[in-house]
Formats: sequence, structure tokens, C-alpha cells
Amino acid sequence: MKKQGTLVVVSGFAGTGKGTVMKELLSRYDSYALSISATTRNPRPGEVDGREYFFKTKEEFEEMIEKDEFVEFACYVGNYYGTPKKYVQEQLAEGKDVILEIEIQGALNIKSQFPDALLLFIAPPSADVLKQRLVGRGTETEEVIEQRLARAVEESKGIENYDYLVVNDELDECVENVHQMIQSAGWKMSRRAADVEDLRTQISAFAKGE
Repeated sequence: MKKQGTLVVVSGFAGTGKGTVMKELLSRYDSYALSISATTRNPRPGEVDGREYFFKTKEEFEEMIEKDEFVEFACYVGNYYGTPKKYVQEQLAEGKDVILEIEIQGALNIKSQFPDALLLFIAPPSADVLKQRLVGRGTETEEVIEQRLARAVEESKGIENYDYLVVNDELDECVENVHQMIQSAGWKMSRRAADVEDLRTQISAFAKGE
């Protein structure tokens, strides 16, 4: 019986290191696929269509919206960004565990469309550590850091809607915890209905001497 791919949604406060965790996870295991978004922004030097993004015109993107071809989408600074359903479904059908890195509201929207999706929230060991990591980046002003912390307060109100809370204290341990959670989700009974029915059919036939 082949394990079906799991749709995994990963969220976390800015500064928790979720991007680093995902990068390390993908480098260690070949069973994962990081979802590729579609966008209407122009490609940057070195970017390739179908690798970094699926590059679309505004007209193409809006046609996809009308045809309900996105898992989720949003508009940022005049450009559309969205997760194509077709890509996600193809990867899941191949047995890949598809990972989406998105914020809380998008995560809850996906859960409503894909009830079997696994939602992981990556958090820091403490608020002090979170601020230290934001400051340690050295790329943001104190004002921006305070804004990110204020946003974290709002985001924290939706954490209980996730399946697992993963504390990113030690990177190696965090990566392995995430891997085990995803692998376990693939064998949940709610996702094995076809296998259960096939097993019943085989046993019934065997019992009848067929």
C-alpha cells in the first residue's frame, strides 16, 4: 500500500527560522516538494519559469482565478501571488509531501479546502529569543522589528488552529521533529479510505475462496 502525499502548511513568526528549517528538510530528504507559486511580477535575473515561480501575465492569472485554479492567492504591491492547485495535486499524486510556507489566514483557508492538510506552526523557544533573532539579522530597523513583534502578537491568536506546535530551538532536532510529524500524518486512517476498502475486498474474496 503506497502512502499518499501529504499537503503540509508551515507558518511561523518572522524570525523563527522556518525558512532555514524548510531548506534543511528539503536537503536531507527527497520525498518533499516545496510548492511553487504563480506570480504576475517580472522574473528577476537568474529566475527560471517553473523553478522559482510560474510567471503569468495579469490576464492569465485573473483567468486562473475565475476558473478556481488556485489553492490560495493574494495581491502584494500590485502583483498577484498564488498557489496553483494543479501543481499541488500532481505532486501529491506522485506521493510527494508538498510544503507550503504561508501565513495563518492562508493556512486556515487551505485547511477548509483540504481537510487532511497538516498544519505546522514553528515557534521560537521564547519571546526574548525571537527578538534576539530579529535583531541578529542586522537587516531591519528597530521600528520594523517592533512592528514584526506586534504582528506576532496578532498571529499568536490563531496558533491553536494548527495540528502541531514545533519549537525551533536546536535546528537539527527541529528538522527531525518536523520530518517525523509529516511522515506520521501520511498513515492516518482518515487518509487511507481507499486502502481500507481494497483490503476489505481482498479479504472478502479470499474468505469466499475466490
